[in-house]
Amino acid sequence: MPSLADIGEFGFIDRIRQQGLIRPDRVFKGIGDDAAAFWSDGEKLTLVTTDLLVERIHFMRDAASAFSLGWKSMAVNFSDIAAMGGTAREAFVSIAIPETCSLEYLDELYQGMHDVCTRFEVNILGGDTTGSKQDLIINVALTGEVAEAEILCRDGARAGDLICCIGDLGSSRAGLHLIVNKLSRSSPELEALYQAHVAPWPRLSEGRFLAAFGEVTAAIDVSDGLSSDLGHICTASRTGARVHASSLRISPGLEAFCGQYGFDAVEWALSGGEDYALLFTVRPQGLSALKRDYERKFDGPIAVIGEMIEGQDMVLVDGFGQERFLGASGWNHFTKK
Repeated sequence: MPSLADIGEFGFIDRIRQQGLIRPDRVFKGIGDDAAAFWSDGEKLTLVTTDLLVERIHFMRDAASAFSLGWKSMAVNFSDIAAMGGTAREAFVSIAIPETCSLEYLDELYQGMHDVCTRFEVNILGGDTTGSKQDLIINVALTGEVAEAEILCRDGARAGDLICCIGDLGSSRAGLHLIVNKLSRSSPELEALYQAHVAPWPRLSEGRFLAAFGEVTAAIDVSDGLSSDLGHICTASRTGARVHASSLRISPGLEAFCGQYGFDAVEWALSGGEDYALLFTVRPQGLSALKRDYERKFDGPIAVIGEMIEGQDMVLVDGFGQERFLGASGWNHFTKK
């Protein structure tokens, strides 16, 4: 039998998925998307997502404020609801607390969560608390809702659809590098990279806009890394993808950072993870109106970064027009590093 390290995070999820549905009649989407979706008594689908953050795996307590950690632990769940085109509704927080966490720290942590919830009018309705021998562990579950006709899933892309992105790529990885290596944040550009990692903004309004537009065929938030998350769309939609390196959304700050420290900005954009940008596909005939309407309502452009293709391979077109195989290189728990 293979080990957990052999099959990795997504192989393990597939094993769970095979036995998960006991009563599938009310399920619209189960395991395998940004959130589960099912019918309740109302006219809309109910969405549920959950994220678990473990100290020394997902965060270091001394690397950012308790407020920022609380913000991020809540915001990443909002990003999942955004990727489904939904409206966030109610949150539940469970936490395992080590003795080294002061009450003041916990108050600040929950204030960060509360700040996100206040901005999006979401209640924290409950959860669970327990002690921990050493590490702080935070689990947030978030509900939402969306009309069946508007839900965005990973499996709707078709060959010929255009691949688009809202938000910069790779900045969060640079922020993490600053934290881990205790580097200076002496400029606004470096501070922006740091903030991209510790305080991501959930794009709920943008997700609702895409869902209501009608020409968007698939969506996901960039949490594991662009190449990995695009791979999830390809797998679910049974298509391939062609990405143009010159079209990737890379901030000037990341370009300068990578130039200073000798990193490849394109590779960081492809594999960085935790950017919480919205990655989606759109029918070609809908792109012009989508960009026009989006730019009237939001700051910043929609970047068209590639197109879906026949087959199931992903390829990257470099600055010289040469194609190479693009593998899923983002975060994957349990695999041998």
